Amino acid sequence: MEFLSVSKENNAAFIKIDRPPANALSTEVIRELDQQLEELENDKNVRAILLFGEGRFFSAGADIKEFTKVQSGEEFSELASNGQRIFERIEGFPKPIVAAIHGAALGGGLELAMACHIRLVSDNAKLGLPELQLGLIPGFAGSQRLPRYVGTAKAAEMLFTSKPLTGKQAVQWGLANESYPEEDLLKEANRMVLSIAKKSPASLKATIELLQFGKDDRFYEGVNLEAEKFGEVFTTKDGQEGIRAFIEKREPNFMGE
Repeated sequence: MEFLSVSKENNAAFIKIDRPPANALSTEVIRELDQQLEELENDKNVRAILLFGEGRFFSAGADIKEFTKVQSGEEFSELASNGQRIFERIEGFPKPIVAAIHGAALGGGLELAMACHIRLVSDNAKLGLPELQLGLIPGFAGSQRLPRYVGTAKAAEMLFTSKPLTGKQAVQWGLANESYPEEDLLKEANRMVLSIAKKSPASLKATIELLQFGKDDRFYEGVNLEAEKFGEVFTTKDGQEGIRAFIEKREPNFMGE
């Protein structure tokens, strides 16, 4: 593993994302995460998982520089579908996954956190989906999961304004479970995960299956539509302008094309 490291203690596993400077979710990071989940699912000594980021961020989002290598809308849609598949695996994973979020969880970083079963945040964390600021849309099921946590109206506000929530606001809006001072976050997250890991594997797995049962077919239709629209928006001139502006560290000039 180049960008992930895993440690284990008392029936719990701790996955650290370590891709400086912002823990951007490149294709390789997501592939490593999928591979690590495969191993942990088959490890009978692991009952609960903590996911967190090294350095200043949980994850500041997808690796935008990778987008410049994509040649077509179909390829961009496929990129989204692959991420959606792995994040769906996280949501339905038979062992509870807790995300400990400090610094920033933006774009794909927040979409990753939303796929986890529990989100713990630092008080001053920043959680948001700023894709529209780049002339794009979320691509890893963010448009579908966010309304489930905060409601349609607040999801629309977050998406249209691209304004992130603080950790405390995320708790108030229902996007996160608890917030802590940043220096206490990992300690509290570790405590929760180790407590969960004391439960029986059968009861944990059954509870996750029950929590997933209420998700209707419209969710999956929405996820597929998001991947399709992700590719469509990428092919617009505004979509290309947004990516260039991000890389060049300037404001985009959207022309409506």
